[in-house]
Amino acid sequence: MEYTINKLAKLAGISTRALRYYDELGLLSPARVSSNGYRIYGQKEIDRLQQILFYRELGVSLEEIRNILASKDFDGLSALESHLTALLARREQLNLLVANVEKTIKTMKGEMIMSDQEKFEGFLQKLVDHNEHQYGEEARAKYGDERVNRSNAKVLNMSKEQFTELERLTEDLNETLKAAFEQGDPAGELAQKACELHKKWLCFYWDDYNKEAHKGVTQMYVDDPRFTAYYDKIAPGCAAFLRDAVAIYCK
Repeated sequence: MEYTINKLAKLAGISTRALRYYDELGLLSPARVSSNGYRIYGQKEIDRLQQILFYRELGVSLEEIRNILASKDFDGLSALESHLTALLARREQLNLLVANVEKTIKTMKGEMIMSDQEKFEGFLQKLVDHNEHQYGEEARAKYGDERVNRSNAKVLNMSKEQFTELERLTEDLNETLKAAFEQGDPAGELAQKACELHKKWLCFYWDDYNKEAHKGVTQMYVDDPRFTAYYDKIAPGCAAFLRDAVAIYCK
């Protein structure tokens, strides 16, 4: 079955403007253009749009989606299985948040008492799920399932105070790292302070610390474009700067 751009937009619940934008990006082009100028989409394009919308639902950028779908290694079935895993994790996280809200309502009515840990159920799961979705495959390949599972368990067992401290530490780390980068000296006092903060940040996730692992993770920040993009939002080149500073810190 074939669809015009208007019919496809209605079927998928998106705008015709979005479909035209996907075409401009080279992400989704029509199968053909009819003699009267209508964009016509076939089954192949329908399936591709479904993949695009799955990735968008999971927070993947359009540029990343284009690169994924253009990869020679892209496998539609494997991608769908990955989507299912991620969506089931999201459903579980939403269930936790719903339960959290229900317990909070009962607590406010005086019907029950919530522990501080219960108040963060769902939020911490979201943090774990995000990390798994973004970096889980690479982390498990590099460090093994057991270590990653222990790290996830440590996050899920954080207290309210620990979670607040982690958020504050993350902000402090990024600000210090940006200021150190602007100074331009990875051996400088400010850069080494950033390394110390980064060590403390890692220890919220790791159940043990060693210098080689610290150096290894900052090298991964440079090797993996997703990590690089995160740190380069602080300042372009910041991932490599942190790696160089940590190499000095861990001597």
